[in-house]
Amino acid sequence: MNIVAGSYEKFIWGFKIKSLKKSETLTLKPLFSYPSHLSPVKCVAVAGPIAASGGADDSVKVYDLSSCSEIGSLTDHSGAITSLSFFSHSSLSFPLNLLSASDDGSVCIYDADSFVHLKTIAAHKKGVNDLSIHPSGKLALTVGRDSCLAMLNLVRGRRSFYCRLGKEASLVEFDLTGDKFFMVAEEKVGVHEAEDAKLVFQMESSKRVLCAAPGSSGLLFTGGEDRNITAWDTASGKVAYCIDDAHSARVKGIVVLSRNDSDTAEDDPYMVVSASSDGVIRVWDIRMAIREKPNPLAEANTKSRLTCLAGSSLKLLSKGHARAASNAQEEEQGDCSDGKVHDISCNAGGEEEVPSYAICSSHLLSVVHVSVGVAEKFTASALLGPTVQLILTF
Repeated sequence: MNIVAGSYEKFIWGFKIKSLKKSETLTLKPLFSYPSHLSPVKCVAVAGPIAASGGADDSVKVYDLSSCSEIGSLTDHSGAITSLSFFSHSSLSFPLNLLSASDDGSVCIYDADSFVHLKTIAAHKKGVNDLSIHPSGKLALTVGRDSCLAMLNLVRGRRSFYCRLGKEASLVEFDLTGDKFFMVAEEKVGVHEAEDAKLVFQMESSKRVLCAAPGSSGLLFTGGEDRNITAWDTASGKVAYCIDDAHSARVKGIVVLSRNDSDTAEDDPYMVVSASSDGVIRVWDIRMAIREKPNPLAEANTKSRLTCLAGSSLKLLSKGHARAASNAQEEEQGDCSDGKVHDISCNAGGEEEVPSYAICSSHLLSVVHVSVGVAEKFTASALLGPTVQLILTF
């Protein structure tokens, strides 16, 4: 289980959660720390052996955690990087794609194998605050400083819907099933049905919410200026439990980890990692929080102003070994395992030859040319099937 944090002092920090020998005590083993950006680090993302960080210097840095080395830089944005997200298939141990959002209002899509830039989508008129990829990998939601919510069609590589919100949202997150999504505006957290974007209810924190992470069993973990870690029951809208005064300063990042290497998932996820602007990273056993205020299982003090946090419970393999394992799994599944680009046909009236993107198990977005009809309106039923039809109306 790997943790990566970024700081205002331009540093990126890497840790590995390890169990001490002959003991159930955990420790945060330092992997690396060095100044990776020319400006403060604003966001980080981790998936298996790969990590990425985005800074106010308009660049994305990519790292190989197995060798604790920087792979390279991505410089396709003209503004500060505000959000990063990897897409990984549930059966694979290596990410397929990386999405980055920026203050320039755009979202860039990369192949996570070669980190080739595939597409830039103009998502917002102003800067993008946050993005979230649907678990299917077929669409993404973004919120921006233009007080709008946008839906990105990742199959065709374009913005498919755009609507104004009553108030600017700072965060957007899909739940683990993709049936709901959450939007955060100041201290309020809205729970929406993904089928029709209907607002189910609003949950309100005592102070501004700065970070959120979905968990299993319909839980949503939030942290912010109240210095607490709050677990919300998104089925009822009530607080399931809360770790009061988890940090001495505001909570800037939360990661929910699961023991995916265990034989049973009964207690998954049981670990939550939090980071604060006081520089401290703490690991919590949330099973203890239900009964009493827990003590952290492990903690590390970076002595810096942390700005973001990301983590992954996937096994740490080298990039080559992870790709080989992923290819082996794809061959067993037999879906698009030949590695070829597959054509898609769509009948929607007039014919027009336009570049589009086909989803395959080996790559989320592979460039193809498709004969499609010109359609002004878009619904997600073509992407997610009849059970999920995302029409963003408020």
